Amino acid sequence: MATGGWGPGNGPGQPGGNGPGGQGGWGAPYGPPQGGPYGPPQGGPYGPPPPNPGQYPNPYPNQPPYPYGPQPTRPAARRRGCLSFGSRFGLIGAILRSAHRVATRLFAQEGDGRIEDRTVDRVQLARTVLGAAATIGLILAYNVNPDRWEDAAYGGAAQLLVAPFVLIIAAPLVIVGFIYYAPPHLRPHLRSRLRAPLKAVGWYVLTLVVMGGILVPTALYANADDGKSWWEYVLAVASLIVIVWGLPFFFMASLYSARSAFNSAQVHPMLPPVLTLTLVWVFAAFSLIGDGMPGGPPVVQFCSTLGGPLSVTAVSLWELRRMKTRFGITLRT
Repeated sequence: MATGGWGPGNGPGQPGGNGPGGQGGWGAPYGPPQGGPYGPPQGGPYGPPPPNPGQYPNPYPNQPPYPYGPQPTRPAARRRGCLSFGSRFGLIGAILRSAHRVATRLFAQEGDGRIEDRTVDRVQLARTVLGAAATIGLILAYNVNPDRWEDAAYGGAAQLLVAPFVLIIAAPLVIVGFIYYAPPHLRPHLRSRLRAPLKAVGWYVLTLVVMGGILVPTALYANADDGKSWWEYVLAVASLIVIVWGLPFFFMASLYSARSAFNSAQVHPMLPPVLTLTLVWVFAAFSLIGDGMPGGPPVVQFCSTLGGPLSVTAVSLWELRRMKTRFGITLRT
């Protein structure tokens, strides 16, 4: 019986039936397809693809990754300013640095006995600045000499240059008394450490001898009017070296020798403040004997004459006490 395609078929061979010879009318048959009317595909016009081609090679090998690889950088060009070696100021700076390096190596050696105390350094710097400001104020207020600034500058430079000579004379007496005051078992140790101050004194004296041995014969025997002989040329070149490099070196050597007292801290840490006390009172006595009392009211005279030595004495005594309380160092240890 016909069912209109919705029911089971009439027989085993009728399409649309559910018997073993046909399939139901509700979908495709189960199992693999039975093939189309054209047979299996024969491939495209370009042939079958290669079996398991893997990664295709890069048509442009050795390319940086996207977007850009690391690019080599060119070092920045060094600017040649006014302080470069080729310029005038650069040459002067190189000479001053060379003189400063040699002066610090010879006359500012720290050694094992040197105590680095930044607080003491800041107090000393503040005392120096206040002393300079007080000196300028006294000159402005009470000195009516038209050459007052030149006299003050010459006086400061003279003290700076004379200070090493005063130390060379006075320091041996202070060091001998210092060693004598030390306990007997420490005296050989202190005497063995005198090598550093003696070397500094020797270098300073040698500097003076060399400079004098070059400049004095040049001033006495070199004559610009005659036909110069070879030794006059040698003296002229040596004098030029002394003037260009030796004078800055001598100035820095005098500064560091006065500040470090010829590396006396290598003998004992308390020697520099003790020698500073001695030096400042010697200069005060020389100033009072040579120039007398300055002008102004008595209070100003007292402050101008004794203000500097008293302030240096106070700072030095405070430094000695700080060594004792903070670092456990005394004159007899």
